[in-house]
Amino acid sequence: MQFRYSFQQIVDLKNNERTQAEWILSEAMGQLRNEETNLHGLFEQKENLHEEMVTASCHSVSISKMLMMQTYMNHVDQQIARKHQDVQQAKHIVLKKQEHLSERMIDEKVWSKAREKAFGQFQSFAAKKEQDALDEMATNRFKRLSY
Repeated sequence: MQFRYSFQQIVDLKNNERTQAEWILSEAMGQLRNEETNLHGLFEQKENLHEEMVTASCHSVSISKMLMMQTYMNHVDQQIARKHQDVQQAKHIVLKKQEHLSERMIDEKVWSKAREKAFGQFQSFAAKKEQDALDEMATNRFKRLSY
């Protein structure tokens, strides 16, 4: 006698949904890391530009060049502000994907527990059946040896 769980396809589906949610979360985390890396690059770019402006101010530099550097600095600041928003949005997406994964994991656990319970009942039934068969054989043997 072999155990066949009638809802095995649902258990498999829940497992696949959890795996898919893990992949989606991993992708979202990768996007967050990418946004944070880009933000870090912008900060480095701003720092380099700031050092360049300090160096230029020590030497004789035209006003137009300083204005151009300042305009570029303002542009980098705007990019940093936008990138902060992108990072916050990516963090929000990661949180949503984590919640989704948690839900999928709970669903999978519920169905796995139901399968385990059914398997335990099957094992109990199989053990009782086997014990009944052994008892029957022992009874028949006793009857045969009694005559």
